[in-house]
Amino acid sequence: MGSDAAKKSSQDTRSLTLETALGLFTGKGYFNTSMQDIRREARVSIGSIYHHFKSKEALAKALYQDLLDRMEQMMAEIMDRHQSIHDRARAVITTLFDMVETSPQAVQFILYAKHREFLPCEKPVCASRPFEMMRDMVAKGIERGEICDLDPTVATAALFGGAIRLIHLKLDGAVQGPLDRFLDQTWECAWSSVT
Repeated sequence: MGSDAAKKSSQDTRSLTLETALGLFTGKGYFNTSMQDIRREARVSIGSIYHHFKSKEALAKALYQDLLDRMEQMMAEIMDRHQSIHDRARAVITTLFDMVETSPQAVQFILYAKHREFLPCEKPVCASRPFEMMRDMVAKGIERGEICDLDPTVATAALFGGAIRLIHLKLDGAVQGPLDRFLDQTWECAWSSVT
């Protein structure tokens, strides 16, 4: 096997391990999932898992960071595509609602997992870079006069809190069907709360 093929195989094993761990962590819980469970479900050797991750905590940390990196990339793309805070904030809510439909386990892991219990050195999700970017966006909106003069933390909670609550309701099974049917009403309430 050439070095390119070996590298791709190694990346595939890493991705498969992360994907499998995500499913098990969200389905069974972090503490109820063992490395052997991940190995068995992923159908890879335990050695190949430990080649990429020194421990279950290291695997969980890599998964958490990978998901946050994807959210940060999503936020950067929204900032590039839209100029007004109005359009950026609406795009964030739209994208979050889409993520619930396309990647519910990822959203569940980001929002529900009690990361501090098994990743005590990591910042809480609300202090992670993607959420800081949301707060910075709102602060810029206040500076520009697009959003009324509120504390940025309060304005961010008002602008995105309702959408995040709907996401929780969807993940809990209290809301049936796709969230995008609530997008217009959610956005109108959110935007009117800060303007």
